[in-house]
Amino acid sequence: MCAACGIPTHISEPEAAAPATGAAPPPAGPPRRFAALRNRDCRPYLFGSMLAMMADNIEHVITYWVLWQTFHSPALTGFQVISHWVPFLLLSMWFGSLADRYDCRRVIQVAQAVFMGVSAAWGILFLTGSLHMWEACVLLVLHGLAGSLWGPGEQLMLHDFVGPAELSSAVRLNATFRSLGVLFGPVIGSALLLGLGPTAGIFANIAFYLPLTFFLFRTKFTGHTRDRHRRPRVGALESLRVLREVGSHPTLVSMIVLAGLGSFFVGASLQSSMPIFAHDLGAGGAGTAYGVLLFANGAGGVIGGIVLEATGWVRPRVAAAVLSTALYGLTSIFFALTTSYPLALALLLVGGIANLASMSIGQTVVQLLAPAADRGRVLGVYGMSAGGLRAGSGFTVGLLGAAIGVRTSLAYSATALCVGTAAAGLHALRGRRVLSGRGPVREDRRERAPRP
Repeated sequence: MCAACGIPTHISEPEAAAPATGAAPPPAGPPRRFAALRNRDCRPYLFGSMLAMMADNIEHVITYWVLWQTFHSPALTGFQVISHWVPFLLLSMWFGSLADRYDCRRVIQVAQAVFMGVSAAWGILFLTGSLHMWEACVLLVLHGLAGSLWGPGEQLMLHDFVGPAELSSAVRLNATFRSLGVLFGPVIGSALLLGLGPTAGIFANIAFYLPLTFFLFRTKFTGHTRDRHRRPRVGALESLRVLREVGSHPTLVSMIVLAGLGSFFVGASLQSSMPIFAHDLGAGGAGTAYGVLLFANGAGGVIGGIVLEATGWVRPRVAAAVLSTALYGLTSIFFALTTSYPLALALLLVGGIANLASMSIGQTVVQLLAPAADRGRVLGVYGMSAGGLRAGSGFTVGLLGAAIGVRTSLAYSATALCVGTAAAGLHALRGRRVLSGRGPVREDRRERAPRP
């Protein structure tokens, strides 16, 4: 039985909670508040990840502005979204296998090196005035590849730093710090763009990737120091085996589906369509309304992470993930329909809290249920759903909105999210009853349980 999420797993409890050699056993009782920040190894990692995520968003601000000024191409604007999220859809599982097989410190450093190389290449092209559309497309794809490579290794490092007992704190605080990067990245990116210009600004952006890169040279954790298993090979057959095992576990399927529903039906479209809502709801100037709505959208995740971590109100359980996702869908429906600017701000804040809770709970449950030897691959499957399907929101809200209006398309999409969430919750409940009771699934657990 998994103590964190209250459901049975095919991993024995001693394996799931085994500490690293020489490490203290997990503390008894309720988890500490802000446990990951109290961990001297995890704390600098969280701050470094925040700065790297900030750099990611700074690059978007500067490059997207230059690309529009240079090409005035709506097609390129659409490609910016596709190139960022499609690598998650196509390659997250393979990158998860790399994280399973190799030192996660080096995997993440390779991703950071690609990020820095892409920023440097942008700077050189801006400086020489020789930017062509094909070069922009190549750099946008490389940036998306770096992001998808970073994801699975990042999560394995969190597990290695704190272990299962405080994993929920690490995942939630990592999501909160990344939300801080998303929130303040555009602010700093705009300041660099206006203060230094696009060329100097994009070169300066490289510095924000360095703290995480250097820290990974110093830490002893590799993403695997708590595991006692033979690392699997990287290959298509291994990936298919993991997919079959994930598909046979109803709770894992439900968590992955929940993440995909939120990404596909709302995902990145809420932010990209915000100028339309700002125009309709504008209190004063539309530009001011746009900025405040964006800030509220990002601040919800930050506030939610801090409040949930400080209070411990929401534990990493399946029911909490389902309810959080449903609340995210409901707030999106009412945001799409409201004509009140203050109510819209409140709905964005509550929706941001619910979305952070849903994603952090889902990642925690997936990590706790995944076999140690395949944790990166399973997280890669989760990344395919949570990240890769964000590209689909361009169709469910964007293209549909061109035909029936963005407000209506968002309301319909968020309604579909609520219906899908209810179905995923029922699937998890049925699976929980089977796993805790009779029949072949229980026998399967006996066969796979490792010897003590």
